[in-house]
Amino acid sequence: NGGHVLGICNGFQILCEAGLLPGALIRNRSLQFRCEHVFIKTLTADSPFTNQIPADKNLRVPIAHGEGCYFADEETIAKLKANNQILWQYVNAAGDVTDTANPNGSLQNIAGVCNERRIVAGLMPHPERASEELLGSADGRLIFESLIHALKGKQLAKAA
Repeated sequence: NGGHVLGICNGFQILCEAGLLPGALIRNRSLQFRCEHVFIKTLTADSPFTNQIPADKNLRVPIAHGEGCYFADEETIAKLKANNQILWQYVNAAGDVTDTANPNGSLQNIAGVCNERRIVAGLMPHPERASEELLGSADGRLIFESLIHALKGKQLAKAA
């Protein structure tokens, strides 16, 4: 019905398997379960899931997965790039895209993508586990604040 969908971790896998997002999530490069905090960089503010994230802000969020390696064929990756559908990439603390910052071997360090209509998004890191400073980071809250901002804007547009 045109509503927004955010798939986190296994939810991202389901969105890919259902064909709502391109690509697939496969076993981590290390073949081990990874549970740690990582940094992700937001590549575009042009989505309901990223519109409130400052351009220079690297989000510190946890991961917890064994099958978090994002994979797609070259044509799909090229299309994602051309359409600005790669929302997040794994980076180091300085914001550099490096192989060592990539916890699972994802192609292009991809941590999350959206569909062409920009209403369905998925990411492997867990922003809901980084929504309070007590949890070690409140950075994940920015993703939910972005979605709330977009939904409020949609409601205001309908009312007008």
